[in-house]
Amino acid sequence: MANNYFEFKQFRVDQDGSAMKVGTDGVLLGAWADISKANRILDIGTGTGLIAMMMGQRTNSDVKIDAVEIELSSYQQAVNNFENCPWTSRLSAFHLSFQEFCQITTVRYDLIVSNPPYFLNGLKAKCETRTQARHADYLPFEDLLKGAMNLLTESGVLSVVLPVEEGEYFQRLAGLTGFYLKRKISVLPNPGKPAKRYLLEFCLQKCEAQFAELIVENGERHVYSPEYINLTKDFYLKF
Repeated sequence: MANNYFEFKQFRVDQDGSAMKVGTDGVLLGAWADISKANRILDIGTGTGLIAMMMGQRTNSDVKIDAVEIELSSYQQAVNNFENCPWTSRLSAFHLSFQEFCQITTVRYDLIVSNPPYFLNGLKAKCETRTQARHADYLPFEDLLKGAMNLLTESGVLSVVLPVEEGEYFQRLAGLTGFYLKRKISVLPNPGKPAKRYLLEFCLQKCEAQFAELIVENGERHVYSPEYINLTKDFYLKF
């Protein structure tokens, strides 16, 4: 059973009120997303606010971060976490769907990040809040991509983390929507094992895509690869 909170080096994530707890996917995306040219960042489906707070830690004091969350208890959890983290003045949470957010905002973003709901088929969770967090009915990939395209600056990027099968589908849809793949990391649990996740970065201008692999563990449980440690060491207490 997940703890009610998760302690990072510079902030704490309370998660008792959120359907989706802190996990490797969110940490990977928050540590990997390219913030080098970002002055305004949007986190879609922020949940506990984890990725938004990681963006706060990684960026300077001029960068503003907005976070959208449709599910009420998760939104309230994110607000609480934002208020108690070192970057509270730069973080703003919005309780509405991404589709609704797209209709009301006039802001354009240099970076949009999302650990989106990805279940496209299959049984839905008995708990409605968990279904909202995990199932793409509430944020179809098409809506995420079209909305992101409209909200990005000309040189902005969209970064997501997805399971492999859903990631392949998302990549195809992104191309049809008008995005270009910029970076793709295949995340392997162990050497020689098939990838379980993709980290994907898209832009609006033609570019030559970069491909790489990231191994999480070196064949033994909790024995992490140097690459994984280097990527996440600014956040995890254990590194």
